[in-house]
Amino acid sequence: MPYRTDITYLYDGSFEGLLCCVHESYYKRELPSLIFNYKEMQETLFTVKEIETVLENAKKVETSIKKAISGEALHLVRMCYYSNSENREIVILNFLRMGYKIGPSVTSMLSDDTVKAITDIAKSVSRESMYYLEFIRFSDYNGALVAIIEPKNFVLPMIVNHFCDRFPSEQFLIYDETNKHGIVYQNGKKALIPLDNLEVPKACKKEEKYRALWKQFYNTIAIEGRINPKLRMNNMPKRYWKHLTEFQ
Repeated sequence: MPYRTDITYLYDGSFEGLLCCVHESYYKRELPSLIFNYKEMQETLFTVKEIETVLENAKKVETSIKKAISGEALHLVRMCYYSNSENREIVILNFLRMGYKIGPSVTSMLSDDTVKAITDIAKSVSRESMYYLEFIRFSDYNGALVAIIEPKNFVLPMIVNHFCDRFPSEQFLIYDETNKHGIVYQNGKKALIPLDNLEVPKACKKEEKYRALWKQFYNTIAIEGRINPKLRMNNMPKRYWKHLTEFQ
């Protein structure tokens, strides 16, 4: 019996919801042409099918990925899910279908377009998350540390543990202006919450003084004869500069 292809899946946007789409595809013998979350729904000529997020089904798929393919494959799937790449859900579904047929070796088949696509997306997300471990700048607002970022991908889940471990006794907020989410950390507890907008108060004199000191330090340690703007932009891409204290 051939797989049905004239169908579009609609899910809640969660990782578990996406795994439920994979579950539905296999058990109902369907190959959706598109997979959208509710917030990104677009017009389609195909039948739209809403996929319910059933945690038990999502867990089955997650376990099957680790057993039938590998932990590395599950990592690629997660990283791709956190990207803002177009059609990421279809990329993930196609990769998993290959993986279930081929097994653990699928992750090394980089000459294949499907494997290359998910690998490249995962590397992009990983690289950006590493940048934000270095390029986040906090400001003090009445005892709370606040940072604003504008990533291309949804990197908050990858960086949250780093900053919780680094500032265990602090309370802080990292706001993702692109994806409208924030990490809140207080009293040893963390939470990832939706946040449509963030308005911070004007910096106090003490904060302004610390910013001035940081700028002075940054400029003082620079060696004039070794200043290389092109190399600096390669190591610190210009799109990050907007929220870097030393460039404001």
